[in-house]
Amino acid sequence: MRKRQLAQMRAHQKPGAAEMFDSIDTELKARLDCRIKAMEDRIGAAISFDDLRAKTTGVLHSIPGVGPVASTMLVAQMHEPGTVTGEQAAALVGLAPVVHNSGTLPGKRTIAGDRRALRHVMFQAASVAAHHNLTMKTFADRLRKAGKPHKLIITAGARKRVNLAHALCKSRQKWTPSTA
Repeated sequence: MRKRQLAQMRAHQKPGAAEMFDSIDTELKARLDCRIKAMEDRIGAAISFDDLRAKTTGVLHSIPGVGPVASTMLVAQMHEPGTVTGEQAAALVGLAPVVHNSGTLPGKRTIAGDRRALRHVMFQAASVAAHHNLTMKTFADRLRKAGKPHKLIITAGARKRVNLAHALCKSRQKWTPSTA
């Protein structure tokens, strides 16, 4: 809602738009910001109330490219960190390729899963990491040079993030940069 409201505010700033929207837009933006802050505080309190979730969030925050939104979504929607394999974790998020073969005809591989919101958050984290994290940038560049499509590159990066997060949560260790 806040993004939509900000877009509308920018549209009203165009020449010929009525100034009467200024006070309404400002008031609505302030109200949305207040509600978002209250929700973020409640989420933070819920996480800090549970020691296991707080430690898991700390581990997830140590991963470059996994910010507060991604780590919170992982903690909230991945109830199985450390109890399933990396492949199963990727499948639960909906980042594992599913083969659609028909008899002897090979089908196209697609991704699907019931944790769609988490998948979208991990797409955003992977997209940011592909531009700002040297390891992920190298990985994405290698796939791009191999002729892979953009969606496959982002999906592979998101899956790599989920597998890394899962492995670190399983071992209860924070991410450390490799020196190799």
